[in-house]
Amino acid sequence: MGLIVLPATISDIASVYDVYFAAFSGDLVLDILHPRGVDIELRKTHAANTLHWWHGAAVQHTFKCVETDTGKIVGMAVWDVYWRVGTDEERKKPTIPWLEGVEKERAESFLESLWKMREKWLGGRRHVYCAFLAVHPEHQRRGVGKLLMEWGLGVGEQLQLPVYLESTRAGMPLYTKLGFEKLSQGALLKSEVTHFASDVEAPLMAKMPSAAREMRFEEWAETGYPLLG
Repeated sequence: MGLIVLPATISDIASVYDVYFAAFSGDLVLDILHPRGVDIELRKTHAANTLHWWHGAAVQHTFKCVETDTGKIVGMAVWDVYWRVGTDEERKKPTIPWLEGVEKERAESFLESLWKMREKWLGGRRHVYCAFLAVHPEHQRRGVGKLLMEWGLGVGEQLQLPVYLESTRAGMPLYTKLGFEKLSQGALLKSEVTHFASDVEAPLMAKMPSAAREMRFEEWAETGYPLLG
């Protein structure tokens, strides 16, 4: 069965996020962002909020991977392309408007840990960011993730900009195979947020464009982010 990556449309929202919720079922991220579980009512609200977000998204692009024989969406990715310097609005600390109280504090603390490290490494500089990648559990190990990653990597190469992402341990082999390097400092996730026995560090990864030649991401940062290409 063939696979193709295409831009997701409004009519795809439910199917695209079927993949997201299936891929992250039982994962920490859903426990934090949707602590009361995922049901029909939450999905309706989530779809409405996604539609509203899409209307105002200036730098974010959602893609689907479609199985050509069946038309089924089997993977999805969300890419932020900062082809110009990021605005204050685009760089602001993320919030979780659908939660309240302790649940809201926990979710925002989780996202803030990731956001702080991206600000540390890149700030408002031009780059390409993979916000998340999801492959339906029934369609893993078919090259879906690689195809979805190739779009963002291609944009990074066209613009001669680094590509940056936060990884899970499970995702690291794919990203390493695609040429990403693990950064020396990850995002610290406190135990009171994750509810793990101890603090953990989320791996951060980056891939430099060909114009960087042999320069690694951290070397690029340490030398003052010289222009590439």
